[in-house]
Amino acid sequence: MHAKSVVEEELKAAQLACEHCDEALRTLVDAYETAAAHVRPDGGDEEWWHKANALWLASREYLRRHGGCDEASRTLKEHGPDRLDALHMEYELEASALLALRQMAEAYQKQRPSAT
Repeated sequence: MHAKSVVEEELKAAQLACEHCDEALRTLVDAYETAAAHVRPDGGDEEWWHKANALWLASREYLRRHGGCDEASRTLKEHGPDRLDALHMEYELEASALLALRQMAEAYQKQRPSAT
């Protein structure tokens, strides 16, 4: 988005949409945690339940890493190479968490096609 647009309002709207998506994910992660706290399916439901739990864990990790990137970006006051290396590492860890989230979502979708 940043590479294709110089319209400030468009960029702000895109950022707001991303923030809403993150908040929706956070809400769903919390709801799943509450709902699944006492559920232990077996038989035919066990496999998709494991995939759902993996998706939940990947979602939590992504939100944690994303929050770490936001915090690191906000606190970036010194622009020395060591600080920029730490910021780069945070962004790489966030990208890795996002990839894992995508992979878990695809695995869950394959196991439960009706959930899409």
